[in-house]
Amino acid sequence: MKVYIKNKLISLGGSSQVLNENQEPIFVVKGKVFSFTKKKKIYDTKENLLYTIRNRFWNWLATKVYIYDNEKNRIATIKKGKYSFNANFEIEDCVDDMRIDGKVFSLTSTIIKNEKPVGVIVRDFTIIKDAFTLEAEEQDIPFLTALVIAFDNIKDKMQND
Repeated sequence: MKVYIKNKLISLGGSSQVLNENQEPIFVVKGKVFSFTKKKKIYDTKENLLYTIRNRFWNWLATKVYIYDNEKNRIATIKKGKYSFNANFEIEDCVDDMRIDGKVFSLTSTIIKNEKPVGVIVRDFTIIKDAFTLEAEEQDIPFLTALVIAFDNIKDKMQND
């Protein structure tokens, strides 16, 4: 299944839409205008909270982004891979062994779960706003969408530093 994650053109808080292949909304990402941690919440189309994503408050030495479930339990932490020239990211605090592998000059990254590829993230080339395509099995789409939002948060933080 393919989904398209598109930051809204006019959004002070970093809100996004997640669309299916028919360009129908399947998730809504709401960001806050004033948030030191760039907190974003992912809702299904019935307004049920699925995930909360936020940057670590103090990001001086290591940029980290946390993913929480709808009951406020931390279920994943994403951070830049150590000693990596490439665009590799480690995922900690997760039930499965996960990581994101990419190349510095490539717009494509692979999500690896238990040493097997489970998703592909393609960063669409746009000048005005961030947009991604995520391809994965349908049952993995909700969590992997949260992972892409966290990935976007960490990439934005790294570019701003």
